[in-house]
Order: sequence, then structure tokens, then C-alpha cells
Amino acid sequence: MDELRFTQEEQAILGAVRDRFPDLAMEIRKTCGQLSILVDKKMILPVCKVLKEHPATLFDYLADLCGVDFLGKREKRFQVVYNLYSIQRNHRLRVKVDIDEADVYVDSVSGIWKTANWHERELYDMFGIEVRGHPDLRRILMPDEWEGHPLRKDYPLQGKGQRDDFSFVPKEDRQPTRTPRVRGESW
Repeated sequence: MDELRFTQEEQAILGAVRDRFPDLAMEIRKTCGQLSILVDKKMILPVCKVLKEHPATLFDYLADLCGVDFLGKREKRFQVVYNLYSIQRNHRLRVKVDIDEADVYVDSVSGIWKTANWHERELYDMFGIEVRGHPDLRRILMPDEWEGHPLRKDYPLQGKGQRDDFSFVPKEDRQPTRTPRVRGESW
């Protein structure tokens, strides 16, 4: 495997984390030119706090937080990915944590970035990953009485009976949603 090469900014980011946590085990990768680090889920709060406050990093914006389900592909089934951006420094970082199926939780970062609030609720709603310390952890997309978590890979593709009463409209009977705009375009 090729040796990773880091820009000065990336070295400063990694240095800020290593200076604060010299014994922290982290997996470092670059994908499509973007730096990512994988840390233990117990360290997500202190690492994120350093990434937001350290003068070399200043990650003041949590652009996205999402879940991944690796059902049957990895030892730890779930992963939570934090996409960070520094407005002042104009750099990005992905921070990832792996989550075991037997202990499906992660600590909330909504105290660090307010934008995490709804992202964490979506993570809980769609993947069933508990977000400890969240100020209002409840479903955000699905109805409260919904059973299961639709983005888990073991969730039935056709749902759990919710669509059984939907009438089926054959393709040939469907009306177009717009009229053709390009000459010669047809349905």
C-alpha cells in the first residue's frame, strides 16, 4: 500500500489530536483526497472538542453526521461518520467511530455543534443507534409508532406491512408528471 502523504494542514490536524491524546489509537486514511480518522467511540467527545477548539483545526461546523450498516461485512456492524468543516481554515475532516451490534450507542456531540441535534435524531430513527446525552432523542422522520429502523440492512425491502394497502398503478396507466420539453422527446 502506498504511504500516505499529508499536506501541512492535514499534519496540523493530526498533530493537534496527537498532542492532546498521545496514546490514542486512530486509523488514518485518505479517500478522494479527503482525510479521515477512525477513533474509539469512547473518545468521540474529547476528540471532537479538540477538533473544534484547537487553533490549528477550528472545525466550527458539523456539515453532516450519518450512519453506515456493514451487516455481515465487518466485525463491528455499524459506523457513525462525522463530516467536519472549518469555515475559517477551509479544510475538511471525516471522523468515524465503529459500533458493535451488542452495544449500539454513541455519545452526543450536540453540546459541541448544535447542528448535530437533528442529525443524531435521524441516526437514531433510521439506524436505531442510541445517542447518549442527546437533549431530545426521538424519531424525526418516521411516525412514533413505527417499528424498526428502515436504513438497517436487515430491514425488509418491502417494509413490515405498511404498504400492503397501497393500490398498485401499472406503469402503462401512470400519467406523466411533466410534458416533454425537448423536440422529439416522448414517453
